[in-house]
Amino acid sequence: MSPRNKQQLIDIRDERREQIKQAALKIFARRGYAGTKTSMIAAEAGISEGLIFRYFKSKDELFTTLFEELMEEARKETGDVQFLPGSPFEQIKAFTEDMLDENNKYAFMFMQRARKADAIPIEAAQILEQNPVDGLLIRLVPVFIKGQQAGEFTEGDPLKLLSWYIYTINSLIMEEVGQEEHGMPSVDFLMRVLTK
Repeated sequence: MSPRNKQQLIDIRDERREQIKQAALKIFARRGYAGTKTSMIAAEAGISEGLIFRYFKSKDELFTTLFEELMEEARKETGDVQFLPGSPFEQIKAFTEDMLDENNKYAFMFMQRARKADAIPIEAAQILEQNPVDGLLIRLVPVFIKGQQAGEFTEGDPLKLLSWYIYTINSLIMEEVGQEEHGMPSVDFLMRVLTK
């Protein structure tokens, strides 16, 4: 087999694995770990159920892989907010826009369902235990404090205020698109929660 054909096979394998992960993300986000069957993931991905097991040993491994990748991304995103352009207000606003972006909705839904689930795979539960919500929010506190000092944000305990703000956004994200009666509020409206 030529090197080019080997690379093509690797690319196809990587694309298929990503296709399965994206389908699994949507189903786990909507139905949670316990409510998801691999047959549902296969149907969402448009593949046979058996093909999933060529890429992942089990539903547990697929869930844990997604959870680990999303947790790493969450750590990176919250840590990078301080390096975004603009004032602290603009940085938190950009972070909020990212959270509410249609392409990210399922990732946030997935993480919320995982945090609230009665049972998830042991490996995912261990990752969750090592990464409490406050651990991620603490990364935003320095940005928020700068915004308070600049008069952009309301006075009060930064961690508590950010916690309430993120909880509100996560609650909105958990609503299925098209099922919320009045639609999603604008980012500008949400940001008013944090401002003086």
